[in-house]
Amino acid sequence: MEALEALYTRRSIKGFTDQMPSQDEIDKVTKAGTAAPTGMGMQSPYIVVVKNKALRDELSKMNAEVLGTHADPFYNAPVIIVVLASKSRNTYMNDGSLVMGNMLNAAHAIGLGACWIHRAKEVFESERGKQLLKEWGIDDDCEGIGHIALGYPAMEPKPAKPRKGVESPSFRIWRFHLMVRIHASHAWYTGSIPVGATNRKTAENQAFR
Repeated sequence: MEALEALYTRRSIKGFTDQMPSQDEIDKVTKAGTAAPTGMGMQSPYIVVVKNKALRDELSKMNAEVLGTHADPFYNAPVIIVVLASKSRNTYMNDGSLVMGNMLNAAHAIGLGACWIHRAKEVFESERGKQLLKEWGIDDDCEGIGHIALGYPAMEPKPAKPRKGVESPSFRIWRFHLMVRIHASHAWYTGSIPVGATNRKTAENQAFR
C-alpha cells in the first residue's frame, strides 16, 4: 500500500479474529516502530511483543481492572505490543507515541488491523506490572506509553468522521517558510538540512514472541 494512502485510510480496529499474524508480519510492524524519530536519536522506547495467550490474557485483565470493566479491552486481538519509554529522556512520551503511530500505520499498510489501547502507564505502575518489567529485563525507569492490539480485523471499520479542514476554528494549518540567515556570508538559507539516521536499536527475545 502506498504510504499516503495508508495514512489517509487507517482506522482503529475494535474486533479481531482468532487468527495469529505471521512472525514476518509482526516483524514488519515492529521494524516500523524502530524507525520512528526520537529525541536526539536516542531511541529510548522499548517494544515488547506478547503472543503468549496466558500473558496476553493477564495484561487484558490488568487493563480491564484499571478501566473498571470485565470486558476484554484488547477486542480479542491475539497479539499485544507494549510500548514503554525511559523517563530518563525528557522526550520519552513523544518518542513512545511516535513509535506507536508508526506501528499502527504499518499494520494497516500490510493488511492487519490495530488499535491503540490506553492505560499502559497505570498497568506498569502496579506491583505486577513492575514485576513483569523485571522479568522482561527492563530495568530502566520506564513509563507505559500504550498497548497495540494487533491481528486480523473481524469486521469492516466504521467510516471515518469528516476531517476538520483549514477553515475549521479548532483546526488551523499555518504555513511558514523558514529562512535562516548565514551571518558569515550574509546569505540566506531556506529549507532543511538532512541528517543521516543512526543505527536502529533492535532486540530479539523469544520469550516475548
